[in-house]
Amino acid sequence: MTHRLFCLLCLAIPLHAQAPKLRVGLLGLTHGHAAGFLRNSLTRTDLDIVGISEPDAEVAERYAQRHQFDRSRLYRSHAEMLDRAKPEVVMVFTSTVEHLAAVELCAKRKLHVMMEKPLAVSVAHGRAMEAAAKAAGIHVMVNYETTWYPVNTPIWHLVRAEGKIGGIRRIVTHYGHQGPKEIGTPPEFFGWLSDPAKNGAGALYDFGCYGANFATWLFDNARPLTVSAVTKTNKPAIYPRVDDEATIILQYPAAQVIIQPSWNWPFSRKDMEVYGETGYLITANPKDYRLRLKADRQDALLTAPPLPPGDADVIQYLTSVVRNGRKPDGLTGLTNNLIVTEILDAARESARTGKTITLKPSQR
Repeated sequence: MTHRLFCLLCLAIPLHAQAPKLRVGLLGLTHGHAAGFLRNSLTRTDLDIVGISEPDAEVAERYAQRHQFDRSRLYRSHAEMLDRAKPEVVMVFTSTVEHLAAVELCAKRKLHVMMEKPLAVSVAHGRAMEAAAKAAGIHVMVNYETTWYPVNTPIWHLVRAEGKIGGIRRIVTHYGHQGPKEIGTPPEFFGWLSDPAKNGAGALYDFGCYGANFATWLFDNARPLTVSAVTKTNKPAIYPRVDDEATIILQYPAAQVIIQPSWNWPFSRKDMEVYGETGYLITANPKDYRLRLKADRQDALLTAPPLPPGDADVIQYLTSVVRNGRKPDGLTGLTNNLIVTEILDAARESARTGKTITLKPSQR
């Protein structure tokens, strides 16, 4: 069951203002999404950021000055932060290659962990995280901005639950922006995004993960049959070591998915098109979409309602996992994101070799 449906049933204990604050630890600050999280979270009444660890003293001090958080909660060592601050759950804001070490640290302490997308730089890292999580009995989750888009609810209901557009035949996704350098990412973030060993690739991994995540969710964790990809560096003066442009083609038994991650869009975009046998659904932004069925003469312009409690944002979601025993699934779940890792790994190999990569079939 998708977590969008699960939220209607899972909250045996309602979230309310008097509930104890969720104790959250932040592991790392070199991922630029940390700034947005702190900006939106430091004034919330439902969480307490009990510890923040960042080995780079310059980065840590810059964040402390900008966000004015208590420096007594700032640690240079990740392990020391986990041991002394004693969070209930950990959010990871490091480079992708450091995710495995972060999961292993949390697993030793039986702490659930969520990292910024994507899960891993390779299948080997992903499987090692899975093994560590299983042995420790913890949840490993992945945070995508798009997970909290209200439009996901009508997509699931109209496309999957109700079959309004018929069987899926084609999905086209567009994710990315002008480029990390062009939008002014801080140096510590740009440094690892443009390093293939730390990021996995360039735009291919940075934004290809969104489309792979969405397709895997909509196909209920089925692997594609094949993966083909083409990458290109159109701005070698800025990105000499990684791709800034990519196209990934996933072939399923009766559908094709085209993922277009790019650091060359004229502006930021995260939108998608889902085409079925008898209609289509096209998103415009996080909440607005167009729907047209075979009998319609024109598109219906619709707006998704707000997400319900427990699904509205990452903190509500983590609270339901930690406090109410919710099992992560859907877009955040480890099963989905291990398949995302397989897709990205295969796409990277396809782009390198010029060959189509065949994946092992999903086990049902």
